Amino acid sequence: MIHPGPLQLPLAVERQFPTTLRLALVALRRQLHRHPELSGQEEQTATRLTDALAPLVPAELRRVAATGVIARIRGRAAHAPTVAIRGDIDALPIQEDTGLDFASENPGVMHACGHDVHATWAVGVAHLLADSPARGDVLIVLQPSEETGQGARAILATGALDGVSAIFGAHVDRRFSIGQVVAQPGPLAASADNFTIELEGSGSHAARPHESADPIVGLGALISALQTIVARRVNPARAAVVTIGTVNAGTAPNIIPGRATLSGTLRATDAETRRLLEEELRRIAVGVAATHRLHARVMLEPGTPPIVNPADATRWARDAAIAMLGEDAVVPLGFLNLAGEDFAHYMEHIPGCFLRIGARENGGETIPAHTPRFYAADESIFIGAAVLAETARVASKALAKT
Repeated sequence: MIHPGPLQLPLAVERQFPTTLRLALVALRRQLHRHPELSGQEEQTATRLTDALAPLVPAELRRVAATGVIARIRGRAAHAPTVAIRGDIDALPIQEDTGLDFASENPGVMHACGHDVHATWAVGVAHLLADSPARGDVLIVLQPSEETGQGARAILATGALDGVSAIFGAHVDRRFSIGQVVAQPGPLAASADNFTIELEGSGSHAARPHESADPIVGLGALISALQTIVARRVNPARAAVVTIGTVNAGTAPNIIPGRATLSGTLRATDAETRRLLEEELRRIAVGVAATHRLHARVMLEPGTPPIVNPADATRWARDAAIAMLGEDAVVPLGFLNLAGEDFAHYMEHIPGCFLRIGARENGGETIPAHTPRFYAADESIFIGAAVLAETARVASKALAKT
């Protein structure tokens, strides 16, 4: 069993959290981790988070988008710009294998992406801002359904963020140690669109293939052809991914089926490349199908747009991280991340910045997210809360001057 040891926090962070608050936040994190809920099912999670925020007596505390929660922490100036801090709350359909003594009690469901910590540090932000307010109001946004890419759009559709001038969020990351923060301008996450291609031909007995229009042969050719999109159509200076995740065809070894399908994902870090991937996918699918006397049906499911951190909002977040942790704590991402993140939907409408917060304890190993052994060290709760609360203060002050 894994038994996390005593918290080891930078002094500037530790002194912001009285012992009672530290214990309460750790207990909340453990409660959320023990009782994870999938996207759209976060009823108990939302209740626990509402109960954790209620003692602060926020100016506004309500449920939105079914299982989301919004809390408004008043600022010092009534008419100053409003800033939002987002924490996501949903879990993943994975059987936990961490060995934690607070491991998931819900079979087949776990917080394998750290959203238990994100939700907890958002509550921590509310406490810090209630004690030391920003210039303007700060909305704490506890968002459901990030893993399905639906939650941010659902929150936006409620109008709860109307009038917000900037929004900030962050993600735990065990590639970085406790006390390290990534706050950099430019691409931080990719668009993530899904596709399904159905090839329709005509079946026959396997002994008489000349009587068929074989969709399996066409599917094989299509798989190879789709790999040329990145290799030969995308500018090498741009990042892109075309990944095929499923291939389905046939019912028996002696039957050529009449239909075959594949599905996958398209990822890019800029709008132009994103459009190119979609256009080339359709063009190649139709062309390969025609070559094999097949009909192609291409279905695209738009997902999250890319996250590209703008200079101003990133500077506010970076200044906040330096104020809390020192200049050496702000580190580069060091690679191009092509995973998707639905925080990008907010940034299509509201300026903002998305951060990475180190979550690897001293001597700990790098454990990938979305795996059965993933967990974030408790210290990341307090680093995330302190940095995001200070980011809200810095942003609120800067926006009030514009």
